Amino acid sequence: MPKPLIKVIGRFLVKNSPTIMAALGGAGAVSTAILGIKATPKALLLIEEEVRRKYSGYNYRVLTSKPLLSKKEVIKITWHCYIPTMIMGGVTLACIFYGNSLNLKRNAALASMYTLAETTLKEYQNKVVEVVGEKKAKKIEDEVYEEEIKKHPVDVSEITITGRGDTLCYERTSGRYFKSDIENIRRVRNNLNELLLSDGFVKLNELYYELGLPETSIGEYWGWDISKGQIDIKFSSQLTQHGTPCLVIDSEPTYFSD
Repeated sequence: MPKPLIKVIGRFLVKNSPTIMAALGGAGAVSTAILGIKATPKALLLIEEEVRRKYSGYNYRVLTSKPLLSKKEVIKITWHCYIPTMIMGGVTLACIFYGNSLNLKRNAALASMYTLAETTLKEYQNKVVEVVGEKKAKKIEDEVYEEEIKKHPVDVSEITITGRGDTLCYERTSGRYFKSDIENIRRVRNNLNELLLSDGFVKLNELYYELGLPETSIGEYWGWDISKGQIDIKFSSQLTQHGTPCLVIDSEPTYFSD
């Protein structure tokens, strides 16, 4: 096999090893069940032969009131029938545990990388404010939000009506438009900060719940930790492609690393 092809295959296996282990674990579980089912008739036949040998000449009807063989005897007679099943079960468990271990290591590495990236970004943002001043830094930030609104144009059919205000709002993390108002959002922020002080952390989904938005999958793994300070929601007034005023909301949640 050519070396470049070996390298490609090697990279594929390393990159997809957790998925491969999960697939092997699933296939192993099915195979274990099948092997166990196939071994059972053989085991029952051995048990029947042992009963015939042990109780040769007895009337079986007389013996039905008590176990013909003890559990120890049954295991001794039939255990070897299930050797393939036990081996497959062991391999299956090994695949599952190894795949889970790989996932834990990857998640830890990703969390470390994210923390480093987050720290670098914060340092960069602070340096921008220090160099150009707060007003110019705010202007740069607003221009970033303006570009984001242009890249994610509003669709009337996708606006969530929360019944908590009539101002069009755009939530950056989920990229969703909804109706609310700035005072309600500030009230939500204050409530969540109280929860943050009491519990030590707040999930992003709790913000969505308070805003009247459906939960998201990442909302369970992103949020705010008291060790990084209180929740500070940023606001920016922008215009949509139709010229409608839109309030951009940037809550800057972070990933919960274990």
